[in-house]
Amino acid sequence: MSAALRYRIWPKDPAAHLYEVSVTVADPNPAGQVFAMPAWIPGSYMIRDYAKHVVTIRAESDGLEVPLEKLDKSRWRAGPVDRELTVTAEIYAHDPSVRGAHLDTTHAYFNGTCVFLSAVGLEDARCELEIAPPDEPLGKDWRVATSMRRKDAERFGYGLYEADDYAELIDHPVETGHLAIGEFEVHGIPHAIAIRGRTRVDMARICHDLARVCEQHISLLGKPEGLDRYLFLLDAPMSGYGGLEHRWSSSLVCARDSLPIRQDDEVSDGYRTFLGLASHEYFHLWNVKRMKPAAFTPYDLSTESHTGLLWVFEGITSYYDDLALVRCGLIPVESYLELVGQTITRVLRGGGRLKQTLEESSFDAWTKFYKQDANASNAIVSYYAKGSLAALALDLKIRSESEHSLDDVMRECWARFGDTGVGMPERGLEQVCMEVTGLDLSDFFDASIRGTGELPLKRLLAKFGVAYHLRRASTRDDKGGKPSGKNPGPWLGATLAEQAGKSVFTVVSNGGPAEKAGIAPGDVAIALDGVALTAGNCDRRLKTYHHGDRLELVVFRGDELLTTKVRLEQAPETTCYLQLDAEAEAETLGRQAAWLQPGAA
Repeated sequence: MSAALRYRIWPKDPAAHLYEVSVTVADPNPAGQVFAMPAWIPGSYMIRDYAKHVVTIRAESDGLEVPLEKLDKSRWRAGPVDRELTVTAEIYAHDPSVRGAHLDTTHAYFNGTCVFLSAVGLEDARCELEIAPPDEPLGKDWRVATSMRRKDAERFGYGLYEADDYAELIDHPVETGHLAIGEFEVHGIPHAIAIRGRTRVDMARICHDLARVCEQHISLLGKPEGLDRYLFLLDAPMSGYGGLEHRWSSSLVCARDSLPIRQDDEVSDGYRTFLGLASHEYFHLWNVKRMKPAAFTPYDLSTESHTGLLWVFEGITSYYDDLALVRCGLIPVESYLELVGQTITRVLRGGGRLKQTLEESSFDAWTKFYKQDANASNAIVSYYAKGSLAALALDLKIRSESEHSLDDVMRECWARFGDTGVGMPERGLEQVCMEVTGLDLSDFFDASIRGTGELPLKRLLAKFGVAYHLRRASTRDDKGGKPSGKNPGPWLGATLAEQAGKSVFTVVSNGGPAEKAGIAPGDVAIALDGVALTAGNCDRRLKTYHHGDRLELVVFRGDELLTTKVRLEQAPETTCYLQLDAEAEAETLGRQAAWLQPGAA
C-alpha cells in the first residue's frame, strides 16, 4: 500500500485573499512527478480553469529546490528526485460562490478543486489534510465545518483530516469562521447545518424541517451505502441563491431574511425557497453523486464531459425537490402547485424551448447553459426547469397508464446504476422506464426529450384533479403560479433592467414588438412617446396605452441616438397557474393523493 499524500492548507494572508497549499509525495515518479489542477468542479458544467488562481508555485525535496516545468494551462512537472517531494502554491481566493474558494478577514471557505493539486498517477492514494488556522489573533475563535473524516482534529476544529483518495478529498468543501451550528439525526445518521452570516434564526425549527425533508428522500430511495454523516454548509448573506452537491455534504447560499426567526409560524415564500434548495441538494446524494451518467464514471476534470442526461440528473432532482416538501407535510398542496405553475411560466416565456431539446440542452451545458448571452432565452431551454416538467409529465403518464410511478423507476435505476457504481447509459432511464412500467414510452421520449413539442401537462394534470390555466403577465415581476385580478398592459416584448444608473434592454424576445422595431440587447432606453422611459416606470407607462398603439421609442446604442417606431401588442398567454378541481371524482382524487399526500413515495 502506497504512502498517503499529505496536504496542508493555511490561510496565509486573509487580507490579500491568499492561501498557501502544499502536497507532499513520499514516492514521486522517478521520471518526474506531474501535478495537475482541475479545470471544472463536478455539479457545475463549465470549464473554470482553477489553475489560473495559482499565484506562485515551487517544488522542493530534502530542503533543496526542485525545478518545476509548466506543461500546459493546468499541469506542472517536477524534476526527478529519489526522495520525498513537496510542491507548495499560493492561491488567490476571492470567489464567494459555492463553486469557488474565498478567504478574507471574516472567514475561509474552499472547494478542493480550487486549491488542491492532484499527483498524476497517484489519484487513488489515501490523502491526509492538515487544515491550519490563520495567524492569531485572527480566527482564534473560528470553527471548522466540513464533512471530511477527522483524523486527529477536534470536532469542528483545526487539525488533521483524511480521505480515501483524491476524488474524495475534493468532494468535501470546508468553511471556517463564526458559525452557528445545528445538529439532528435522520435514520440514525448524524446530520448538521453550519450557517455563516449575521443571522438570528430559529435553529431548532430549521433542523426539524430539514430532518423531515431528508427522511422523505431516504424513504424513497433508501440509505446510501457509506452515508454515515451529512452536513449542510449555508452562507446567509443579504441576498443570493445557489447550491452545489457533494457526497456527504452540500454548499448552499440563501438570503438571510429567507430563514425563519423564532416568532415565525408560517412557511414564507423565502423559507420555502430555502427548503426547496436544501431538498434539491440532498436528493443529489443519490441522483448524480452516486448514480451518475456513464460519461462521468469516472470524472475527467481536465476537459468537458458531454452527456445528454443532465435533464435526468438535474431535471428529475428539480422535480423531487419541491415534491418532497408537500409529501412530508411542510407545505400544502396549493403551495406546491404554485411552485409548479411558476416553473411552467419560466419555461413558456422562453422561446428557446421551441428550438433546443432537453437532450441538446444537457449536452451543450458547457457552452450554452453555463455561458448565457442576451439571446439565451430565445435560443436555449433549461434542463433544470423543463427537465423537472418532463419528469412531472412522465410521472403522471406512468401513474395514469400503469400501476407504477416515477418513484418505482428511480428505485430501479438506483439498484442498477447507484448501488453498483455502473454509469447510466445515455438511454438508460428510458429503458428502465419501459421495463418497470411495461409501457411503450418511445413516443413520449421522442417528443419531450429529443423533440421540442409542448409537454402534455394540461391533459395529464386533469387526470389528477388539477386544472391548468394560462393568462397574460400582469407586471414585469409577475412570476406566475397565481391567478391575477390585474389588467395587463400592452406588451413591449423586451426586458429593461437598471445597469450602472442606466435602463438597459437586457432581453429582446424573438418576434416581439421591440425586436420588430429594431431594438437590440444593450440599447439604453431614453424615451417612449416623448417621455422618459426607465426600468422603474416601464410597466406603469405601458398601461396608459393599448395594444395596437404605434409609439416613438428613443434609445442610445453606444454613443449614437436612435429613434424608431414600435407597435405595441397583447402579451402572450404564457403565465401559468394551477388549481385544484373542486368537482374531481373520487378516482381522480385517489390518484392525486397517491401522488401528493404526505407519506407518498
